[in-house]
Formats: sequence, C-alpha cells, structure tokens
Amino acid sequence: MLEIKNLSKSYNRKPALKDISMTIENGLYALLGPNGAGKSTLINIITDNLNADSGEILYDGTPSKKLGADFRKLLGFMPQQQGLYETFTGRRFLGYMAALKKIPKKEISAEIERVSSLVNLSDELDKRLGAYSGGMKQRILIAQAVIGDPKLLILDEPTAGLDPKERVRMRNLISGLSSGRIVIMATHVVSDIETVADEIILLKEGQLVAKASASELIQQFAPDKGIEDVYMSIFASEEHLVC
Repeated sequence: MLEIKNLSKSYNRKPALKDISMTIENGLYALLGPNGAGKSTLINIITDNLNADSGEILYDGTPSKKLGADFRKLLGFMPQQQGLYETFTGRRFLGYMAALKKIPKKEISAEIERVSSLVNLSDELDKRLGAYSGGMKQRILIAQAVIGDPKLLILDEPTAGLDPKERVRMRNLISGLSSGRIVIMATHVVSDIETVADEIILLKEGQLVAKASASELIQQFAPDKGIEDVYMSIFASEEHLVC
C-alpha cells in the first residue's frame, strides 16, 4: 500500500502541490489533469527524483525516505521523455537498465526475454533503438520499467505521441500489468483511462479534486454521460470540487 500524506511543493513560492493526501492499493490508477495540474511534480516526488517541501510518502506504513534503496527496488518508472540511446539495440538497452537495477548478471538474459515478451518486442531486440517506431520506443520504456518485477509502477504520459492503434495497444498492455501491483499512469488523454482504470485521481492546480472510479465520478459530476464530460465539468471552471 502506498500512502501520500500532506504533500506540498512550491517552485519560486508558486504552489505546485497543496497538501495532497491519499491511499493507493494494488490496481491501475489514472492520474488525470491539464498541463500544470501537478501530475509530474507528484510523480517526481513519489519516485524520489524531487523532494517535497512538506509531507511524506509511505510504503506499507514505512516512509520511503527511510526505506531508501529498498524502496527504489520496489519501483519501476517510465519517464515522459524518450531519452533513449539511439545507437543501442533494444537488447543492449535492457541489459544496461537491468545492470543499473542490480539484477544479478546470470539472470539478466532471462529477464530481458521476460520483459520484452511482455511488451511484444522479443523479435525486435537486435534492432537499434533509432530504428524503432514511436510505439516501439514507448514499449521498450515500459519494458525497462518492469525489469525486476517492481510492485510500484509509475508511467508518465505513456501514450503521448502514439497513433490511435498504438494507443489502444498500450492501454491494454498497461491494464494487464496492473495485476498484483500498483500502477499509476499520468495522462491528460481522458479516453485512455475510462475503461481500464480502477480509480481516477483528478488534480487541478496542485489540489486533489477527486479520487474515485469512473462510474462514481460520472454519477457525481455528469450523470448518464461519460468521463470526458466529468473532465469538462471540473476543469472548464475555476471552482475546486473536492470529494
């Protein structure tokens, strides 16, 4: 279980997160909000790439800062930017990432095969990353994130820049990965999450607006409509709706 307790963060005195608290258990959670809502800031704090001004992250009741390296072993992260080594083959890239995650050398080959199979890239491993399509690059980034079978998987805009066919493929892949672990997927593409997310976390200007299932949000904010109507009803005005 992941607990986010009273988390706040400001940049040059401008609040990015304002006293965020929530509890997250196994399943797929969509982190939804417009640009500037605080999604990336929250992700960077959870992944320990950024320090909060106040508040803390706990995993199974223990602060992540206290867990240190043990928490990072539980964590898989797919960043938004595709910062790939274009001259590396897929196999070399995954081997490099496995080594960074301290996977025993004798286990790396099998782990590469396991994660590449999960993302349907087994036959593409010996191609250079520079020759990969956008969708293939996104899938290899997910593959590196699941090396070591992390119990907490953070995905920052995993469908960004993909065509509709690849987005459906990516959505189904992420849904499958959520069994037996926590998956937090940040996105601003509402249609990507309506049918697959166990719960939707809505952020607006650094504040938690809602955390509930799609059906609960629809019932509360846009009866007999859809999650896109929920999004518009919340983010089209400046009023903060909290549930």
